[in-house]
Amino acid sequence: MEKKYKVVGYAGDGSLPSIRTEDALKLTHLNVAFGHVIHDQIRIDHLKNLDRLGELKKINPDLTILLSVGGWGAGGFSEAASTLAGRKLMAASAVNILKEHAFDGIDLDWEYPSYGAAGIHSSASDKENFTYLLKEIREALNDLEKETGHYYLLTIATGADQYYIEGTEMAEVQKYLDYVQLMTYDMRGGFQTFTGHHTNLYTPTGDLFRISVQQSVNLFMQAGVPREKLVIGAAFYSRMWKDVPDNNNGLHQMTAGSGGYGPDYSQLIENYINVNGFTRFWDDEAKAPYLFDGHTFITYDDEESIQHKCEYVSREGLGGIMFWEYKCDNTFRLLDAMHQSLD
Repeated sequence: MEKKYKVVGYAGDGSLPSIRTEDALKLTHLNVAFGHVIHDQIRIDHLKNLDRLGELKKINPDLTILLSVGGWGAGGFSEAASTLAGRKLMAASAVNILKEHAFDGIDLDWEYPSYGAAGIHSSASDKENFTYLLKEIREALNDLEKETGHYYLLTIATGADQYYIEGTEMAEVQKYLDYVQLMTYDMRGGFQTFTGHHTNLYTPTGDLFRISVQQSVNLFMQAGVPREKLVIGAAFYSRMWKDVPDNNNGLHQMTAGSGGYGPDYSQLIENYINVNGFTRFWDDEAKAPYLFDGHTFITYDDEESIQHKCEYVSREGLGGIMFWEYKCDNTFRLLDAMHQSLD
Protein backbone atom coordinates (compact mmCIF):
# COMPACT_ATOMS: atom_id res chain seq x y z
CA MET A 1 0.00 0.00 0.00
CA GLU A 2 1.39 3.38 -0.98
CA LYS A 3 2.05 5.60 2.00
CA LYS A 4 0.65 9.11 2.11
CA TYR A 5 4.01 10.79 2.65
CA LYS A 6 7.43 10.06 1.24
CA VAL A 7 10.39 9.28 3.49
CA VAL A 8 13.35 9.55 1.13
CA GLY A 9 16.89 8.67 2.12
CA TYR A 10 20.14 9.29 0.28
CA ALA A 11 22.79 6.61 0.63
CA GLY A 12 26.16 6.34 -1.03
CA ASP A 13 26.94 3.17 -2.95
CA GLY A 14 29.31 2.16 -0.15
CA SER A 15 26.47 2.29 2.38
CA LEU A 16 24.14 -0.07 0.51
CA PRO A 17 25.44 -3.29 2.14
CA SER A 18 24.93 -1.82 5.64
CA ILE A 19 21.30 -0.68 5.26
CA ARG A 20 19.43 -2.54 7.96
CA THR A 21 16.26 -4.52 7.30
CA GLU A 22 14.23 -2.31 9.65
CA ASP A 23 15.48 0.83 7.89
CA ALA A 24 14.65 -0.51 4.43
CA LEU A 25 11.12 -0.97 5.76
CA LYS A 26 10.94 2.60 7.11
CA LEU A 27 11.99 4.21 3.82
CA THR A 28 9.55 4.76 0.99
CA HIS A 29 12.29 5.89 -1.42
CA LEU A 30 16.05 5.36 -1.55
CA ASN A 31 18.33 7.58 -3.65
CA VAL A 32 21.65 5.90 -4.48
CA ALA A 33 24.45 8.46 -4.79
CA PHE A 34 25.94 9.14 -7.28
CA GLY A 35 25.99 8.49 -10.99
CA HIS A 36 28.14 10.87 -13.04
CA VAL A 37 27.61 12.63 -16.36
CA ILE A 38 30.59 11.96 -18.62
CA HIS A 39 30.57 12.86 -22.33
CA ASP A 40 26.80 13.41 -22.23
CA GLN A 41 26.08 10.00 -20.71
CA ILE A 42 25.24 8.83 -17.20
CA ARG A 43 27.97 6.50 -15.98
CA ILE A 44 27.75 4.13 -13.02
CA ASP A 45 30.69 1.77 -13.62
CA HIS A 46 32.29 3.09 -10.39
CA LEU A 47 29.35 1.84 -8.28
CA LYS A 48 30.19 -1.56 -6.77
CA ASN A 49 27.19 -2.59 -4.67
CA LEU A 50 24.24 -2.48 -7.05
CA ASP A 51 23.56 -6.18 -6.50
CA ARG A 52 22.26 -5.05 -3.10
CA LEU A 53 19.30 -3.30 -4.77
CA GLY A 54 17.51 -6.57 -5.44
CA GLU A 55 18.03 -7.68 -1.84
CA LEU A 56 16.54 -4.41 -0.54
CA LYS A 57 13.53 -4.89 -2.84
CA LYS A 58 12.98 -8.35 -1.36
CA ILE A 59 13.06 -6.88 2.15
CA ASN A 60 10.62 -4.12 1.15
CA PRO A 61 8.78 -4.73 -2.14
CA ASP A 62 7.25 -1.25 -1.84
CA LEU A 63 10.66 0.46 -1.68
CA THR A 64 11.26 2.75 -4.66
CA ILE A 65 14.97 3.02 -5.55
CA LEU A 66 16.34 5.82 -7.71
CA LEU A 67 19.78 6.48 -9.12
CA SER A 68 20.86 9.96 -8.07
CA VAL A 69 23.08 11.63 -10.65
CA GLY A 70 25.41 14.52 -9.86
CA GLY A 71 26.14 16.05 -6.48
CA TRP A 72 28.24 19.05 -5.43
CA GLY A 73 31.10 19.63 -7.85
CA ALA A 74 29.81 17.05 -10.37
CA GLY A 75 29.74 18.57 -13.85
CA GLY A 76 28.73 17.44 -17.30
CA PHE A 77 25.12 18.61 -17.05
CA SER A 78 25.43 21.96 -18.79
CA GLU A 79 27.32 20.41 -21.69
CA ALA A 80 24.87 17.51 -22.10
CA ALA A 81 21.82 19.77 -21.85
CA SER A 82 23.15 22.29 -24.38
CA THR A 83 22.31 20.26 -27.51
CA LEU A 84 19.46 18.02 -28.60
CA ALA A 85 21.97 15.26 -29.35
CA GLY A 86 23.44 15.56 -25.85
CA ARG A 87 20.03 15.47 -24.20
CA LYS A 88 19.01 12.40 -26.20
CA LEU A 89 22.28 10.66 -25.34
CA MET A 90 21.81 11.34 -21.64
CA ALA A 91 18.19 10.14 -21.74
CA ALA A 92 19.22 6.97 -23.60
CA SER A 93 21.93 6.23 -21.03
CA ALA A 94 19.33 6.60 -18.26
CA VAL A 95 17.09 4.08 -20.01
CA ASN A 96 19.95 1.60 -20.42
CA ILE A 97 20.76 1.81 -16.70
CA LEU A 98 17.13 1.24 -15.75
CA LYS A 99 16.99 -1.79 -18.03
CA GLU A 100 20.11 -3.32 -16.48
CA HIS A 101 19.64 -2.58 -12.78
CA ALA A 102 16.86 -2.63 -10.17
CA PHE A 103 16.30 1.12 -10.21
CA ASP A 104 12.81 2.62 -10.41
CA GLY A 105 13.85 6.01 -11.69
CA ILE A 106 16.37 8.82 -11.97
CA ASP A 107 17.06 11.67 -9.55
CA LEU A 108 19.06 14.57 -11.00
CA ASP A 109 21.20 16.54 -8.57
CA TRP A 110 22.66 19.25 -10.81
CA GLU A 111 24.24 21.79 -8.45
CA TYR A 112 23.22 24.12 -10.04
CA PRO A 113 21.72 25.07 -13.41
CA SER A 114 22.99 28.51 -14.51
CA TYR A 115 25.67 28.61 -11.80
CA GLY A 116 29.29 27.49 -11.79
CA ALA A 117 29.78 27.95 -8.05
CA ALA A 118 31.04 24.39 -7.58
CA GLY A 119 33.63 24.80 -10.32
CA ILE A 120 31.50 23.14 -13.01
CA HIS A 121 30.66 24.48 -16.46
CA SER A 122 27.60 26.70 -16.60
CA SER A 123 25.81 28.84 -19.16
CA ALA A 124 23.00 31.39 -19.28
CA SER A 125 21.26 28.85 -21.53
CA ASP A 126 21.12 26.33 -18.67
CA LYS A 127 17.84 27.86 -17.55
CA GLU A 128 15.85 26.67 -20.54
CA ASN A 129 18.12 23.73 -21.38
CA PHE A 130 17.41 22.20 -17.96
CA THR A 131 13.72 22.12 -18.89
CA TYR A 132 14.52 20.54 -22.27
CA LEU A 133 16.73 17.93 -20.61
CA LEU A 134 14.08 16.87 -18.13
CA LYS A 135 11.45 16.74 -20.88
CA GLU A 136 13.72 14.48 -22.94
CA ILE A 137 14.38 12.14 -20.03
CA ARG A 138 10.72 12.06 -19.01
CA GLU A 139 9.67 11.11 -22.55
CA ALA A 140 12.34 8.39 -22.70
CA LEU A 141 11.12 6.97 -19.39
CA ASN A 142 7.55 7.00 -20.68
CA ASP A 143 8.65 5.04 -23.75
CA LEU A 144 10.43 2.54 -21.52
CA GLU A 145 7.25 2.12 -19.48
CA LYS A 146 5.44 1.06 -22.66
CA GLU A 147 8.05 -1.68 -23.08
CA THR A 148 8.16 -2.93 -19.51
CA GLY A 149 4.82 -1.95 -17.99
CA HIS A 150 6.72 -0.38 -15.09
CA TYR A 151 6.45 3.33 -14.26
CA TYR A 152 9.78 5.12 -13.78
CA LEU A 153 10.16 8.22 -11.63
CA LEU A 154 12.04 11.39 -12.46
CA THR A 155 12.95 13.71 -9.58
CA ILE A 156 15.45 16.47 -8.83
CA ALA A 157 17.26 17.83 -5.78
CA THR A 158 17.31 21.62 -5.69
CA GLY A 159 19.03 24.45 -3.89
CA ALA A 160 16.77 25.92 -1.23
CA ASP A 161 16.91 29.64 -1.95
CA GLN A 162 15.89 32.24 -4.54
CA TYR A 163 19.02 31.76 -6.66
CA TYR A 164 17.86 28.29 -7.72
CA ILE A 165 14.49 29.59 -8.85
CA GLU A 166 16.14 32.37 -10.84
CA GLY A 167 18.38 29.83 -12.62
CA THR A 168 15.56 27.50 -13.64
CA GLU A 169 11.99 27.46 -14.99
CA MET A 170 10.33 25.64 -12.11
CA ALA A 171 6.76 26.06 -13.36
CA GLU A 172 7.76 24.20 -16.53
CA VAL A 173 10.26 21.84 -14.92
CA GLN A 174 7.78 20.46 -12.40
CA LYS A 175 5.53 19.16 -15.19
CA TYR A 176 8.09 16.45 -15.94
CA LEU A 177 8.85 15.56 -12.32
CA ASP A 178 7.22 13.28 -9.79
CA TYR A 179 8.47 15.47 -6.96
CA VAL A 180 11.05 18.13 -6.10
CA GLN A 181 13.46 17.64 -3.19
CA LEU A 182 14.45 20.86 -1.49
CA MET A 183 17.96 20.68 -0.07
CA THR A 184 16.95 22.66 2.99
CA TYR A 185 20.29 22.08 4.69
CA ASP A 186 23.61 23.86 4.33
CA MET A 187 21.45 26.97 4.37
CA ARG A 188 24.18 28.54 6.51
CA GLY A 189 27.81 27.69 6.99
CA GLY A 190 29.58 27.20 3.71
CA PHE A 191 30.17 30.84 2.92
CA GLN A 192 28.89 32.82 5.90
CA THR A 193 30.81 34.24 8.85
CA PHE A 194 27.52 34.71 10.73
CA THR A 195 26.44 31.78 12.88
CA GLY A 196 22.96 30.36 12.47
CA HIS A 197 20.89 27.25 11.88
CA HIS A 198 21.70 25.32 8.72
CA THR A 199 18.49 23.28 8.45
CA ASN A 200 15.90 25.29 10.42
CA LEU A 201 12.15 24.93 9.87
CA TYR A 202 11.34 28.60 10.48
CA THR A 203 13.26 31.88 10.40
CA PRO A 204 13.96 33.15 13.94
CA THR A 205 14.30 36.74 15.11
CA GLY A 206 17.82 38.06 14.56
CA ASP A 207 18.61 35.92 11.53
CA LEU A 208 20.18 38.07 8.81
CA PHE A 209 19.79 35.51 6.03
CA ARG A 210 16.08 34.74 6.46
CA ILE A 211 16.09 31.39 4.61
CA SER A 212 14.32 28.45 6.26
CA VAL A 213 12.38 25.35 5.24
CA GLN A 214 9.16 27.36 5.34
CA GLN A 215 10.67 30.16 3.26
CA SER A 216 12.00 27.68 0.70
CA VAL A 217 8.64 25.92 0.41
CA ASN A 218 6.91 29.26 -0.14
CA LEU A 219 9.44 30.31 -2.79
CA PHE A 220 8.97 27.11 -4.77
CA MET A 221 5.19 27.23 -4.53
CA GLN A 222 5.26 30.83 -5.76
CA ALA A 223 7.49 29.65 -8.61
CA GLY A 224 4.81 27.19 -9.71
CA VAL A 225 5.56 23.89 -7.96
CA PRO A 226 2.45 22.27 -6.42
CA ARG A 227 2.80 21.75 -2.67
CA GLU A 228 2.20 18.01 -2.94
CA LYS A 229 5.32 17.73 -5.13
CA LEU A 230 7.59 19.38 -2.54
CA VAL A 231 9.77 17.14 -0.35
CA ILE A 232 11.72 19.01 2.34
CA GLY A 233 15.24 18.15 3.45
CA ALA A 234 16.70 17.14 6.80
CA ALA A 235 20.37 16.78 7.73
CA PHE A 236 22.01 13.83 9.47
CA TYR A 237 25.17 15.92 9.95
CA SER A 238 26.08 19.30 11.41
CA ARG A 239 27.67 22.60 10.49
CA MET A 240 30.03 24.33 12.88
CA TRP A 241 31.84 27.62 13.50
CA LYS A 242 34.91 28.04 15.70
CA ASP A 243 36.16 31.06 17.64
CA VAL A 244 32.60 32.27 18.20
CA PRO A 245 31.97 35.18 20.60
CA ASP A 246 30.41 34.01 23.87
CA ASN A 247 27.17 35.94 23.41
CA ASN A 248 23.59 34.63 22.97
CA ASN A 249 24.96 31.06 23.39
CA GLY A 250 26.85 31.54 20.11
CA LEU A 251 23.74 32.06 17.97
CA HIS A 252 23.75 34.89 15.39
CA GLN A 253 27.33 35.95 16.03
CA MET A 254 29.92 37.28 13.60
CA THR A 255 33.06 35.14 13.35
CA ALA A 256 36.45 35.48 11.71
CA GLY A 257 35.99 32.43 9.49
CA SER A 258 33.07 30.82 7.69
CA GLY A 259 31.38 27.72 9.01
CA GLY A 260 32.47 24.27 7.88
CA TYR A 261 31.09 20.77 8.15
CA GLY A 262 30.75 19.51 11.68
CA PRO A 263 30.33 16.05 13.19
CA ASP A 264 27.66 13.68 11.92
CA TYR A 265 24.76 12.75 14.18
CA SER A 266 26.45 9.59 15.45
CA GLN A 267 29.42 11.65 16.63
CA LEU A 268 27.20 14.37 18.07
CA ILE A 269 25.42 11.83 20.27
CA GLU A 270 28.69 10.30 21.43
CA ASN A 271 30.92 13.31 21.97
CA TYR A 272 29.01 16.60 21.84
CA ILE A 273 25.38 16.74 22.97
CA ASN A 274 25.54 17.82 26.63
CA VAL A 275 29.03 16.31 27.05
CA ASN A 276 32.63 17.57 26.78
CA GLY A 277 31.62 21.12 27.69
CA PHE A 278 28.90 21.45 25.05
CA THR A 279 25.34 22.39 26.00
CA ARG A 280 22.33 21.69 23.81
CA PHE A 281 20.04 24.67 23.30
CA TRP A 282 16.64 24.76 21.61
CA ASP A 283 15.48 27.66 19.42
CA ASP A 284 11.71 27.49 19.69
CA GLU A 285 11.19 30.07 16.93
CA ALA A 286 13.31 28.14 14.44
CA LYS A 287 12.31 24.71 15.83
CA ALA A 288 15.98 23.81 15.74
CA PRO A 289 18.63 22.63 18.21
CA TYR A 290 22.20 23.91 18.50
CA LEU A 291 25.29 23.33 20.63
CA PHE A 292 27.74 25.75 22.19
CA ASP A 293 30.72 25.37 24.51
CA GLY A 294 31.71 29.04 24.75
CA HIS A 295 33.86 28.86 21.61
CA THR A 296 32.36 26.46 19.04
CA PHE A 297 28.83 26.68 17.64
CA ILE A 298 27.19 23.60 16.06
CA THR A 299 23.88 23.50 14.17
CA TYR A 300 22.12 20.22 13.36
CA ASP A 301 18.84 18.27 13.19
CA ASP A 302 17.70 15.94 15.96
CA GLU A 303 14.62 13.90 16.76
CA GLU A 304 12.74 16.93 18.07
CA SER A 305 13.42 19.16 15.06
CA ILE A 306 12.61 16.32 12.66
CA GLN A 307 9.28 15.74 14.40
CA HIS A 308 8.45 19.42 13.84
CA LYS A 309 9.44 19.12 10.17
CA CYS A 310 7.22 16.08 9.74
CA GLU A 311 4.29 17.83 11.42
CA TYR A 312 4.85 20.73 9.02
CA VAL A 313 4.79 18.33 6.04
CA SER A 314 1.50 16.90 7.25
CA ARG A 315 -0.06 20.24 8.12
CA GLU A 316 0.91 21.87 4.82
CA GLY A 317 0.06 18.88 2.62
CA LEU A 318 3.58 18.53 1.25
CA GLY A 319 5.01 15.46 -0.46
CA GLY A 320 7.28 14.28 2.34
CA ILE A 321 10.74 14.55 3.85
CA MET A 322 14.19 13.44 2.68
CA PHE A 323 17.60 13.31 4.29
CA TRP A 324 21.30 13.37 3.54
CA GLU A 325 22.66 10.82 4.31
CA TYR A 326 22.15 7.35 5.73
CA LYS A 327 25.68 6.66 7.00
CA CYS A 328 25.69 9.79 9.18
CA ASP A 329 23.43 8.29 11.85
CA ASN A 330 24.40 4.92 13.26
CA THR A 331 21.98 5.45 16.15
CA PHE A 332 19.17 5.23 13.55
CA ARG A 333 17.07 7.55 15.71
CA LEU A 334 16.52 10.21 13.07
CA LEU A 335 15.04 7.92 10.44
CA ASP A 336 12.90 6.35 13.15
CA ALA A 337 11.65 9.81 14.11
CA MET A 338 10.59 10.39 10.49
CA HIS A 339 8.90 7.01 10.31
CA GLN A 340 7.04 7.50 13.59
CA SER A 341 5.96 11.06 12.74
CA LEU A 342 4.75 10.37 9.18
CA ASP A 343 3.55 6.76 9.43
